[in-house]
Formats: sequence, C-alpha cells, structure tokens
Amino acid sequence: MRTTHWIGGKPWNGVAERAGDIYDPATGQVAGHVDFATAAVVDQAVATAGEAFTRWRTASLAQRSNVMFAFRELLSARRPELAKIITAEHGKVLSDAAGEIQRGLENVEFACGIPQMLKGGFSENASTQVDVYSIRQPLGVVGVITPFNFPAMVPLWFAPNAIACGNSVVLKPSEKDPSAANFLAELFAEAGLPDGVFNVVHGDKEAVDRILEHPAVKAISFVGSTPIARYVYETGTRNGKRVQALGGAKNHMVVLPDADLDLAADAAVSAGFGSAGERCMAISVVVAVDPVGDALVGKISERIAALQVGDGRRPGCEMGPLVTGAHRDRVVSYLDAGRAAGAELVVDGRSHPIDGERAGFWLGPSLFDHVDTDMSIYTDEIFGPVLSVLRVPSYDAAVEVVNTNRYGNGTAIFTNDGGAARRYQNEIEIGMVGVNVPIPVPVSYYSFGGWKDSLFGDAHAYGPEGVNFFVRSKVVTSRWLDPSHGGVNLGFPQNS
Repeated sequence: MRTTHWIGGKPWNGVAERAGDIYDPATGQVAGHVDFATAAVVDQAVATAGEAFTRWRTASLAQRSNVMFAFRELLSARRPELAKIITAEHGKVLSDAAGEIQRGLENVEFACGIPQMLKGGFSENASTQVDVYSIRQPLGVVGVITPFNFPAMVPLWFAPNAIACGNSVVLKPSEKDPSAANFLAELFAEAGLPDGVFNVVHGDKEAVDRILEHPAVKAISFVGSTPIARYVYETGTRNGKRVQALGGAKNHMVVLPDADLDLAADAAVSAGFGSAGERCMAISVVVAVDPVGDALVGKISERIAALQVGDGRRPGCEMGPLVTGAHRDRVVSYLDAGRAAGAELVVDGRSHPIDGERAGFWLGPSLFDHVDTDMSIYTDEIFGPVLSVLRVPSYDAAVEVVNTNRYGNGTAIFTNDGGAARRYQNEIEIGMVGVNVPIPVPVSYYSFGGWKDSLFGDAHAYGPEGVNFFVRSKVVTSRWLDPSHGGVNLGFPQNS
C-alpha cells in the first residue's frame, strides 16, 4: 500500500525521492509505505492552495456551510471505515478510534455554524454622516501540522474551522499513521469542497520546515511535543506567521481523602491507560493526599490486572500496542529508570498478558508508587502506559506540586467537597480542569489548550479562539453623500 500526497483535489502522481514505512503496531510488520515530500512538493501544494484561496474566500457563507454539512454527513456515515484505518496504523482499539472520530465530528458540527461567528460590528453616525464597521476576513493559506496519537481528531480541530472561515489548508500529518488524513481529503472532495482548498503533504522535518518558512503560508496550527512546539513557534513567528503550537503535558489527578476511591481508581486507569497513554490529556500522575495512598494504589492495581491488552481489532481488547517499536522501547526504558531512582514498580507492564501477535509493539499498563518530583518518570512526558503515584500530606502540598510542574495542560481533582473543588479550580495554574472528570477535554464550543510549556502562542485550538485565529479584523470608515438604490424588486432575497 502506498500513501501519497493529496494536492488539488486528487492524489499526487509524482515519483517520491524518499519514503517511509507504515507499520501495523499489533503485528510489528510493515503494512505500507508513505511518500515524503520534498520542499518542491510542499511548494506545489502551497501554490495550489493559494490559487484555490482566491476563489474560496469569495464563496458565500451559505456555500461554505453547505460543504461542511455535507462533509459532516459523510464523515458520520463512514466512521467505521475510518476507525479501522486508525486502528490499523496507530494501534488503538476500535472503540477508542470511534470515540476519536466522534470528538472530531463535534468540531465539524461547530464549523457548520461558523457564519454566525464571522459577524462584525456597526456604528451608525460615528461622526456626521460617517459610519464605522468591522469585518472579519480569512488569512489565506494556513499550515496544519498534526501528531500521530489522534490522526483524525486533531486535523479536525483545525481544518474545518480554517476552511469555514474562508482559508485554504495544507495539512502535514504524522508519517507514522498518515492514511486517515487522505481519507478526510477524499470526504472533503466528495462533500463538494473546491479542488485545492484542502491539501495533504506527507513527510518529515523537511516538509515541516518548508511549511514553516514558506512566505505564502500565513498561519500555522501545531500539536506535538513541547520541544517541537517551541521550535515550530519560534521558526514560524520568525518567518512572520501567526502560530498556535500546543505542546506536551504532565497531567496530575489529585485525590482528596473524602473522594470516592472506587470512582477515582476507575478514572485513573481509564485516563492513564486509554489509547496506551499516548495522548496529551492522559493522566500520568496521581497525587494521593494522605491517608488514601495505600487504598488507592491497591484499587488501581486490581483494575490493571483485569485490563485486556491486545490487537484492537479483536473483541474484548481494551488497550492496544504502542505506535512503533522505537517508541515502545523508549517507554520501557522509564520502567528501569524509575526503579533505579527508588520508586516502587507495583505493576510491571512487561509481564502483562497480551492477546496479539508476539512481534507487536506491546507494553502493558505499569504503575509506580512513592514517586518523587525529581525522578525522570515524573519530570519527563513518557507518552505511554505508565502511571505514577505521588503521595503528599495535604491539599496545599498537592496544589504546590501541580503548580510547580513546568507543564500546564490539564488536571483533575476528585473530591466530594464542593468548596475544595471550587478552590482548586481557582488556585491551580492549568488551562483545563476537571472536577471528578479525569480527562477534561472541552466540548467544541469552548477552546482547547493549556498554559506554561504546554502552549506557545496566544490562541487555543478550536472553539471561539480557534475561529479568531483563522480570521483577521478590518475596520472600515465610510461616508456616502449621495444615497441611491437599485430599484424595486419584490422577489424573495437570495442567500447564495
């Protein structure tokens, strides 16, 4: 199987100078190949997007909404097909892949209603016979660079909003699981999106750098690790672009002594090991406030033992493999590092039963207890199925731990005390907070994004901030001295 670029409404028909392997993580076997774009291929995609923008920007708001509604219907109808593609290349179980698509669909639905968010303001007679009004216009060609862990959802955070605002898009998905992006491109074409408005280029750093440097690309949306997010932000802004770059995380779940420990343990396992921990909103640290540590660790351990790990296409499997062998090996190295640093490895995922091919990129859920903040298993974003329990004596100590961490993406508190929860949401220096909700990903009509080293730039993803990111305001001051009209027309006004 060959996955190639999608430019101008159709698959690219050139000959690639370089290509990469696509693996099936559940078998460890090469399942296909993906073309890597040179700078010249990126230039072709950007030029095509630029030509399409000159036409798409003048399309009526009604036409844009019609395309989004059609895309939404197609995506909803073909969810099972896309979920299979995601599971085959990423490894997450089919139910998790379906959930990813559903969250992406919510943002598509939001984009269907974007016209009402593109309204400006109007002031009549700001001065004598002078009116002042504002309008919101698209930027032009925008670049979207997305990670491997959500090959459908994260592109759907950005592309529908950008397109509905009148921009054209060049998407560079992860080369590890690239086929979902092409599937979305096919659906956009079938929905009636004009050729060239949505383009996909595959590749590695060469493609990314050219998108960041290309003078015709006006804005960049990025999700990935913090070091790369910082690089994207600094490179993009140095080249005069508007940039939103969402980085890494170390998400803490604080459990107070009054919490329902069964609920907290269920949440810790679900949020820590769903999608094999390969998500920026995964809970990777449980902060147990004395005296609940022993009981909580026991309950989490019991639930881990019952988890079914295996090929996500097989019935009953709840957690799949990691995305590549190299990434699996990196995550495994933290198990030895944590134990060497003095943490207690309560559950070693290397011995967990696996329902899958032996050569797959497997690592079962792992649990550390008695973790300190200076250990690498705490300071580093592991991005795998490794959960750490850190014990503190009080609520105040828990808040200090969370606020001292350099990341500020998401956090959760589990408690039955409304006053404590309200205090926590006010005092904590984190962008997304859950109260008895372990993964506080905002719904589509709010915006997604963290603080501190989890976000570079001023705009969060999707929602109102996402719309603001993809448009710029223009203020017009006008005076009309000779009123006129176009004559009488008793027909019903048309909206297209």
